[in-house]
Amino acid sequence: MKPTIPAGIALLLGVAACADGGPPPPGEVPVWEGSIDLEIGEVEGEDPYLFTIIGSVVEDDRGRLIVADYQTHEVRVFEPDGRFAFSFGGQGEGPGEMTNPCCMTFGPDGLLWVRESVRYSAFRLEDEDAEYVRGLRSVNASFNLIAPVTFDAEGRLVDLGMAAGDTRFTRFHLGPGTAVDTVPMATDEEQATGFSPVDIRIGDQAASFYLYQPLGPRWIHGHGPGGWWATAVSSAYTVTLHHPDGSTSLVQAPLQGPKLSPDERRRAQARIDQEKERFDLREHPWGIPDRKPVLEELFFDRAGRMWVEKTGVDGQQMREADVYREGTLVARYRWPRRVRVTHLGSPWVTETALYGTTRDSLDVWRAARVRFTRIP
Repeated sequence: MKPTIPAGIALLLGVAACADGGPPPPGEVPVWEGSIDLEIGEVEGEDPYLFTIIGSVVEDDRGRLIVADYQTHEVRVFEPDGRFAFSFGGQGEGPGEMTNPCCMTFGPDGLLWVRESVRYSAFRLEDEDAEYVRGLRSVNASFNLIAPVTFDAEGRLVDLGMAAGDTRFTRFHLGPGTAVDTVPMATDEEQATGFSPVDIRIGDQAASFYLYQPLGPRWIHGHGPGGWWATAVSSAYTVTLHHPDGSTSLVQAPLQGPKLSPDERRRAQARIDQEKERFDLREHPWGIPDRKPVLEELFFDRAGRMWVEKTGVDGQQMREADVYREGTLVARYRWPRRVRVTHLGSPWVTETALYGTTRDSLDVWRAARVRFTRIP
């Protein structure tokens, strides 16, 4: 089976159910609905269509889909209709080789930048091949971290990770030579939202594990082109938007997250029971919340607009995001829930298209393209 183009997916209209008591979309804010128009991936067949773990999906200026496969250590290029064109990379540390490519973007220089385990590699895409241009060593201490690849307002690569001896996520702006500008992203308390360390002993050795609250709040962040980025604690619709000049502003809305369904509550309790047994705990550090967080994720599109994805009700078939341009709400977008984008290191989204992945019951990975249409 070659790439499939579904006939369409039913669209949900009306007020999003992800925030109890939330106001309906204002009439002056346009709403865009999305459906999947292309999926690439097979259960069995030719190697180019078999994926292990998809680390990133982006689009070039010809409309080709560029897909990074994490475990085969290569990048594959597909024509706009889903036909395989060529691949490049392969495991190794030499020029043009890769190790666990996770995340990609096109930089201000027009090159495709690929984040690997401990470095970045830049390629120029041709008609039937890719030319390796240069590499850049990562300066963070987070080995194999899946994180966005972006560039700031000055065209410097932003290397996201942790400094040696520090547990806080930091933005490292890599300038010419060895110049590095570091920007801590949040306080230790904010970044530790929703998880608690548990110290145990394995034989004679002490070990620490982090337990997360099931369906609880967490610290989230998104990074866009041109130096825009944002952070939030997902339990409140309060987003700190960081501007390229270093200033900040708040984006807020009086919304709450949805209540847990009986099935979600059962799954949360089962996870708590499993962790108590696994770590031999008399008491688990977390209980089950009454509501899920209001925010699901933060990310930016190619135009630098911030997408605030809201948490959905259990069983809801569509995702929804409020879209802001420099802090002003300018649109709402909805797309099929089975298309995930924010687990990718560098989400690739435009006004009319979104690239992500789908996974079926057999855990088969596929690259997916969503097309958006504005509702009249």
